[in-house]
Formats: sequence, structure tokens, C-alpha cells
Amino acid sequence: MEINIGIDDADRKAIADGLSRLLADSYTLYLKTHNYHWNVTGPQFTTLHTLFETHYTELALAVDEIAERIRALGHRAPGSYTEFAKLSVIEEDADEPGANEMVARLVAGQEAVVRTARQVIEIAGRAGDEPTADLLTQRMQVHEKNAWMLRSLLEKAA
Repeated sequence: MEINIGIDDADRKAIADGLSRLLADSYTLYLKTHNYHWNVTGPQFTTLHTLFETHYTELALAVDEIAERIRALGHRAPGSYTEFAKLSVIEEDADEPGANEMVARLVAGQEAVVRTARQVIEIAGRAGDEPTADLLTQRMQVHEKNAWMLRSLLEKAA
């Protein structure tokens, strides 16, 4: 059945493509964060273990919301590691970083998700797609706050 929600086919495709990149970034960040939750060690173990769990739990809910928005726009949501690897700017780890490096890599991942969301929100804004713009605004707020919280763990006390 044809979709008639006031956004033309080309714009819906462009938005869905952007959201697919956001989904891939978010899922890759989820996996990385969950991995770090399992494998973090050292004096900050309890703090980081708990913080990482909070972040990956929130990401697990977010990926579902993003995928459902892609579907509402009439497109297939990517859902495999192969697809995510092609779409995401966040790289998987090839090593076993220490706790501080985990935090630094998660800062980079959180910021990467924000940058992807900013690219998509421009497309959604031009198309008048307020639901997607709202979703993206919320995602940016969460990831900017998470990046700030993670960065603060790496700062030296004054």
C-alpha cells in the first residue's frame, strides 16, 4: 500500500537512509558498551560497570525506536552485523583496552552518534519530518550528556 504522510518518496528514502546509519552507529555503540561492561577491570570497576550498564540499556531501547521510525517511513531497517559494519562510522575493537581507553573510546562513539544525528536532522527538517527531528533531538541530548559524563571521568582533579 502506498504511503501518504506528507513526505515525498525521495525524502522518506533519504531520511530512512540516514536513520539506518544512526541505527548502525547506535547498535555498534551498544555492542561496544556492553562488551566494556563485561570486561572492565581496575580501581573504577564498580563505577564503570554500572555506568556502562546504564548506557547500553538505554541504547537497547533506542535502537528499537530508530528501527521502528525507519519502518514507519516505509523502508526496511538494517538488522545484521554485516549491514551495521558497512553503515557505521564506529569501529569494533581489535584489542582489549584498559578502563581509561574504554572510556575514551566510548566518548568518541557517543560523539560519533551525535554527528550522524546532526546530519540526518538537516534532511528531516527540510522535509518537514517533525517526528524524526524530535527523535533525533532526543538522541543528541542523550549522547551529548553521556559523552560529557564519560569525559569527566578522564579529567584530572583540580
